[in-house]
Amino acid sequence: MITEEIRDRLFELQDIKYRDFQSGLFPTLEKDVMIGVRTPELRKLAKEYGGRKDIGEFLTDLPHKYFDENQLHAFIISGEKNIDTAMAELNAFLPYVDNWATCDQMSPKVFKKHRDKLLVEIDKWLKSDKTYTVRFAIGMLMEHFLDEDFDISYPEKVAVIRSEEYYINMMIAWYFATALAKQYDTILPFIEEKELDKWTHNKAIQKAVESYRITPEQKEYLKKLKIK
Repeated sequence: MITEEIRDRLFELQDIKYRDFQSGLFPTLEKDVMIGVRTPELRKLAKEYGGRKDIGEFLTDLPHKYFDENQLHAFIISGEKNIDTAMAELNAFLPYVDNWATCDQMSPKVFKKHRDKLLVEIDKWLKSDKTYTVRFAIGMLMEHFLDEDFDISYPEKVAVIRSEEYYINMMIAWYFATALAKQYDTILPFIEEKELDKWTHNKAIQKAVESYRITPEQKEYLKKLKIK
């Protein structure tokens, strides 16, 4: 059984001190779901197991018991070269993602060549009732659609999101801070016109001011736009 084989391999790579440190980074997870495998080791395993013909057994064995299994799953999907396979595996996995790291570190390289198909899925993910599915959608807009493929409709989709979830709101703030760094003149009106909720608005400004890609003059102006 490949799932049992993978779990055994993960425990062979366990680093207890790293597990103890790592557990403090994830308030949404219990310590006993952390094995403590470092990211470089997980990426190596993803390359090793990603090509296995029986890997589907592991990928469909959801939900996984351990955080490290989720991480490995995310890295395997990220390395998938077929867009349809990657999308199918991603859609099956996203509802089970339960932490920010698995969400944020999952980034299929094949999306760079198929942004049209990615956009279709992003619109679906943004409407999800799953915290990390929505967070992932915003992350994909930030990663793939703030440069040459940018369109004003994308930040408009993010700006209208209202959520009580910290990990969604933090990603919205991160998105707008990054968008200010890359598309300042176009994104600034979203801040000037206060199109985000108060917390997210102020957090976006904070993160933008911390960015080295924002000029000192821009930072001073943004500080004046904070909502008290």
